[in-house]
Amino acid sequence: MVSDNPVLIIKWLSMRKINSYTFITLNGFYKGANEDISWHRHGGEESEHATQGLAGQGILLFGRKTYEMMSSYWPTPAATEAAPEIAKGMNSAEKIVFTRTLKKASWNNTRIISDNVVEEITKLKKNGSKDMTVLGSGSILTLFAENNLIDEYQFMIDPVVLGEGSTVLKNLTKKLDLKLTNSKVYKSGVILVCYQPMQ
Repeated sequence: MVSDNPVLIIKWLSMRKINSYTFITLNGFYKGANEDISWHRHGGEESEHATQGLAGQGILLFGRKTYEMMSSYWPTPAATEAAPEIAKGMNSAEKIVFTRTLKKASWNNTRIISDNVVEEITKLKKNGSKDMTVLGSGSILTLFAENNLIDEYQFMIDPVVLGEGSTVLKNLTKKLDLKLTNSKVYKSGVILVCYQPMQ
């Protein structure tokens, strides 16, 4: 529960939400060795979920590594041919990348936040109407989870196990109690699960 106070409830409902969307392996990796994500099954059904998410015209949030990977693919003709609706949504969406090393963001509609990340994103969450979605971006997701900024966690679990890689929510220092709000099983064996924090 957020609160029993009606005023606080109204304020909470008026705040924009921050959701996360991460595809992971059965053993909890969101990327394999050398940033590999080729194991993820980008099928028709799974892609439909991404298309629906982008249709909301929210703001996409990235860490630097995820941003560089996404920006090197989605603006290309290959991406438009393979997934035209997703490419359109990704390229037109407002984007924020959190980085201290990138000085310029070449992908259109992107701005950089370099310092005071938690403070800046908290301000954005309190003001405005567009929801925000963290795509992948392991260190940013962990940082936001630590500071209770995530309103919903969406995990797309692939039926694959990797021998090495990076685990989701690595280095989280506290327990997250979550409640299941939605789930879906795809023909490919991929499972989508959605959780909200119990706080």
